[in-house]
Amino acid sequence: MKMVKAVIKPERFEFVKKALEDKGFNGMTITEVKGRGEQKGIALEYRGGLMIVDLLPKIALEIVVSDKDLDTLIETITESARTGKIGDGKIFIIPVEKAIRIRTGEIES
Repeated sequence: MKMVKAVIKPERFEFVKKALEDKGFNGMTITEVKGRGEQKGIALEYRGGLMIVDLLPKIALEIVVSDKDLDTLIETITESARTGKIGDGKIFIIPVEKAIRIRTGEIES
């Protein structure tokens, strides 16, 4: 199993969520986060002055999948989150040794 952590633009979240549901990926954890990548934030003009915003709002999705579903998940997130502009996000793949369902104690590995 793998945990896929994707950091995406908030405005793309509904597109990503819909695409994941259409492919059968229903379980996910969503966190509102702030961060920056290579672009190091953005410059905004506010009341006639320049304001630097270096931590931008993002959405972090965490999804655990079987190894056989990993490529489909990555492709789905990539295609639905992509705008082609700087700041589209990044996907991280993390190994998962096992998952335990709290309600039943069932172990998945």
